Order: sequence, then C-alpha cells, then structure tokens
Amino acid sequence: MGVLNVTPDSFSDGGLYADVEAAVAHAHQMVADGAHVLDIGGESTRPATFSDQSPLPPEEEKRRILPVITRIAAELPHIPLSVDTYKAEVAEAALEAGASLINDISGLTYDPAMASLASSTGVPIILMHLPGRPRDLPLNPIYTDVVAEVLAFFERQIDYAEASGVLRSHIWLDPGLGFGKTAQHNLELLRRLPELKALGFPLVVGASRKKFLGRILGTDDLSGRRDGTAAAVALSIGGGADMVRVHDVREMARVAKVSDAVVRGWEE
Repeated sequence: MGVLNVTPDSFSDGGLYADVEAAVAHAHQMVADGAHVLDIGGESTRPATFSDQSPLPPEEEKRRILPVITRIAAELPHIPLSVDTYKAEVAEAALEAGASLINDISGLTYDPAMASLASSTGVPIILMHLPGRPRDLPLNPIYTDVVAEVLAFFERQIDYAEASGVLRSHIWLDPGLGFGKTAQHNLELLRRLPELKALGFPLVVGASRKKFLGRILGTDDLSGRRDGTAAAVALSIGGGADMVRVHDVREMARVAKVSDAVVRGWEE
C-alpha cells in the first residue's frame, strides 16, 4: 500500500503532494514502483497535529482529496484506492469519486455513521487500533500487556462491525504502530504479530518512517529511517502481515517480494 498524503502537514511528506498534478504524478510513480493499493488521505494524523489543532472540517478534507481520487481512479482504474479518513461524510464522497476501501484510524470509534456506510456500500474497511481520541492520548502511554489490549479492542470492534452489517470477509486489522504507543510497545506488537494474525483477519502494518525507527537508529532524518522501515516490513511479513503501508514504494516492494518468497514460497 503506497501512501499518498494530500496534506500540508503530514510528518513525512507534508506539502509535497498537496497539488493535484503532483499527487497524480506521484500515484503513477508508486504504481510503476510496485504499489498494489494507494491510500489517499487529506488530514494529517500525526500525534502533534492532533494535539495542537482542531479536526479538519469535512469540506476542506473533501476539497483536498476528491479531485485527486477522481483523477487517479480514471487514469489507474485497475488500482484499488483507499481513503484514509475517520469521517463517514468524507469516506462516502471518496467512494463516490472512485475509492473502494476505507482506512479508519479510529477503528469505528469516532463516527457512528462509518460502520453503516461500510455495510451499505459493501467495501472493505481497515480497523486500526487507537486507544482513545488522538488529542487525549498520553505522552507516555501505559499498557499492562499491549498485545492483549489491542486484541481486546479488535474483538470488540469486530463484533460491532459485524452487528452493523459489515461482512467478516471485508474487515482488515491494523495494530496502529506509533499511535498512543511507545517504541517498546511498537516493538512488542511487531514481535507478537502472529497473536494478532490468529484472530483470522488480514493484517495491515504501517511502520514506514515512524519515529520509533528513528529512535532505534539514532536519527531524526526521515530518509535515514528507510533501512529501519525495510527491516520492519520484512519482519511484519514474516509475522503474518498481508499488506504493508509504506512511503518508499520502490524499495519496500522489493523487500516485500523477497520476504514473501521466504514466507509464502516462490516459483521460478
């Protein structure tokens, strides 16, 4: 999954693709580099943004993403497009514009209309773990057992989604690395991905360029986190991830290809 942030303030590429032409060109490049899905978002979900600002109005979020989704859907009709939003109003407009997947960082906890939208449209939805409202997340989160608590969250939200009419086969899970979690929590989740996989749902893992990788590597330079991302991608696939959400598509597609060959087999 290639990340396309149509935002001025995302942590890794804010402002680079806020222009429609730049965003569409980048989408073409990511597909050429090996992306199978494109994840398009109009609101930065980095913790600092959530802590310092009010939620982006739905109209502004739609203004940013809809022209991009419409163009990409027309020019790359074979590529599934995911809308990265926790607002049902925005997701509905994105689906009408050509998206075919919802990526909800709140795991259906923010907008009560999101579950019914996923049900009525019949599109797959990614449920990410987020322990509360972003603006209320503690700087030093504490878990008795982070994996057990993420599992409990998933079990609760899966039940809610199915009760709302979302097909079980349409649910994907994302442990939410970096959201309300310390570096140690992120590492524990990566280490114990098979326990999350045992729930029986496809897993999405988004470790790309995350701050905890920079802490391990001793760098604040985003480009310096690429090698760490590669390691996290390989280990995620080894742990059962079915999709990895990345910024550096060309490099990570190659990492994923080799990792898949080891984990799932390879035919010459």
